[in-house]
Amino acid sequence: MRVYKNKWFHKWSAKEGLSDAALLVAVEEMENGLIEASLGKYVVKKRVSLPGRGKRGGARTLVAYKQGNKAFFVYAFAKNQRTNINDKELRALKLLATQLLGYTNTKLIKAVKMGALIEVNKDD
Repeated sequence: MRVYKNKWFHKWSAKEGLSDAALLVAVEEMENGLIEASLGKYVVKKRVSLPGRGKRGGARTLVAYKQGNKAFFVYAFAKNQRTNINDKELRALKLLATQLLGYTNTKLIKAVKMGALIEVNKDD
């Protein structure tokens, strides 16, 4: 399973203190079927705990995810900032998920080199 985050998510997670290790735990939970909501077309909502706040006071992440394949953390918001995304945002996320999950190895390497995607590693 390869796990990535986009540039926006990387900046957001750094600001919130969300570690790559926590993202990998979230992916492991998803692999075991623990998903808060499947929004369709490979977009899932997954709650993650933020340092010092736990899952209840944590954040919602939106992930382009295909079991046993790849996961891309693309958007997140704190529970107290908003309740959900709107229909227009969901349509855009579904399109993005389809594109990201269709990336070949060559495209993934290029996206990482360009800084559009950051691979999530257990050491970070």
